Amino acid sequence: MILRRRHGFTLVELLVVIAIIAVLAAIIFPVFASAMERGRMATCQSNLRQIGIAIDMYTQDYDGLYPCTGNFQLWMGRYWRWPLKPYMALSGNPNGGNLLKSDSNSRNVLLCPSDSDAAAKFDGTSYSYSMSCYISPDTINTMTSFTRTYVAPGPECVPQNEASVAYPGQKIIVAEWTSNHESPKTANLWSWGGGRACLFADGHVKYLKSKQILPANDGFPDINLTHDGILGRDID
Repeated sequence: MILRRRHGFTLVELLVVIAIIAVLAAIIFPVFASAMERGRMATCQSNLRQIGIAIDMYTQDYDGLYPCTGNFQLWMGRYWRWPLKPYMALSGNPNGGNLLKSDSNSRNVLLCPSDSDAAAKFDGTSYSYSMSCYISPDTINTMTSFTRTYVAPGPECVPQNEASVAYPGQKIIVAEWTSNHESPKTANLWSWGGGRACLFADGHVKYLKSKQILPANDGFPDINLTHDGILGRDID
């Protein structure tokens, strides 16, 4: 019996196999990445729904009034979390009395899993609370510049009543501060790029491209300065 000698792959065959694997990887990896991002977005939207429930419980305890601490910078997540933490079963107190720092990491519902900056820069808070909820519509309509809006001493804070919301399904009350789920991820409330998950006054959550949000009084998709404030709307 004559035994035939088996030969290994030739260089050309190996190169063909490597090329096929590379093509498959180029097809499959983006699909996996997209699926993972959809999962993170779902978690982010779930966070916002829980925040919406917390706001609803708060307003029930405070005669229908939205959270207002007298701090015009309450829109920042590191400030608005404090009046709502008890309604979200989150522990923690201001670290050393500093409202911008928590002494506890019990903040997962406040952090979007796609937000790569919030943990280090914003003490684990990814969401912005609309100024329209604690500043009167008349005052909101005078706030057309960065200085008038965000620089101390700031406008007078007056808690708004949820019953005053004229368009509950079109007024955003909490949203992601930055564009965490698509590029450019540096886009924020003062940019027409990217997009963000948004919580509306009626409790529903929707992901919106920035260009789907109506221009606010400062000319940007800025939920803080919605024209007519709580009486206005952020989408058509």
